[in-house]
Amino acid sequence: MRTVTGIGGRRLHHHFPVNLKTVLSTVFAAALVLAHCDLARAVARGDEKANPVGTWKCEYGIEGQKRTSTLTITQDGDKLAGTMSWPDQKPEPLKDLKLTDGTLTFDAKRLLMGKEFANHYELKIDGDKLKGKLTSDLQGKKYDFDLEATRQKTDK
Repeated sequence: MRTVTGIGGRRLHHHFPVNLKTVLSTVFAAALVLAHCDLARAVARGDEKANPVGTWKCEYGIEGQKRTSTLTITQDGDKLAGTMSWPDQKPEPLKDLKLTDGTLTFDAKRLLMGKEFANHYELKIDGDKLKGKLTSDLQGKKYDFDLEATRQKTDK
């Protein structure tokens, strides 16, 4: 029997042998559990690097009608670039393209029926999905639309 001094100077007696291998195994298992929990929290917060690169099929509605567009994002080093195209408009270069905390923001010019719309996009990346807002400005009047997009699979 060993006597150990505990909290407050109390003497504690224990009758079991201390096995260093068991203690280390227990500490290691606890560390693994804590690391796994930390990783799960990071993924839930979206801390893993969001990847916007690819071709995205965008869908949104205007006055009850489904609209589509195609967003293409490329990366050269740390620099992002891209285009937005519509069924009736060739690809338009994106302006002010930024990725901040998993949110992609950019501007693109939309030409429709002889009028120019300044479109601003703010889209949250969630794996192969984008979800957010399209704000369209026509001569100072702003319109907001919900937009969702899916990354298109590439054949390898």
